[in-house]
Amino acid sequence: MTTTGLQIEINNLPFKQRKEVEKFVESLKTEAKPEPTRKNREFGYFKGQIKLSDDFDAPLEDFSEYM
Repeated sequence: MTTTGLQIEINNLPFKQRKEVEKFVESLKTEAKPEPTRKNREFGYFKGQIKLSDDFDAPLEDFSEYM
């Protein structure tokens, strides 16, 4: 249902039911949890955690025929 269609349906409700819809929408807003904010990454946080092999840049044997 589109926003316009929903608005038309709500407007066609009796006053008492419109108040119930209003209360329901307010309860949904209060229950909604805000998205957690991301912390800025600390420079050097993973220092020493990641290791590269000494021959990292060396050509692979599988591709020797293409070189």
